Amino acid sequence: QVQLVESGGGLVQAGGSLRLSCAASGRSGTIYAMGWFRQAPGKEREFVAGISWNGGNTYYGDAVKGRFTFSRDNAKNTVYLQMNSLKPEDTAVYYCAAYSPTLPFDHYSDHTFYDIWGQGTQVTVSS
Repeated sequence: QVQLVESGGGLVQAGGSLRLSCAASGRSGTIYAMGWFRQAPGKEREFVAGISWNGGNTYYGDAVKGRFTFSRDNAKNTVYLQMNSLKPEDTAVYYCAAYSPTLPFDHYSDHTFYDIWGQGTQVTVSS
């Protein structure tokens, strides 16, 4: 069973940057398409970004386009979310997730198509 572990969250001032990492461990030889989601208190889970299994395609939520960059290093079984120009409204718990390997990556923004989730990492942006 694959496990996902996020890291890199923290407290940053508005306008600053953070890089989140999500490392996959386990015996599976599957390379998953991956996604980042976030959830702020009292709000629904929100799609942040998605990346295809080989990194050839990336997708972003409207709220983060132009500020966040999703990348991956399959040799290290790790994906990264570079977050620049952070805003207070980016404050949330950020989760990485592995997309169902048996389905096309058409529903990258729908959290119900993701099978495996990390525990989340808190990102707090102060004004």
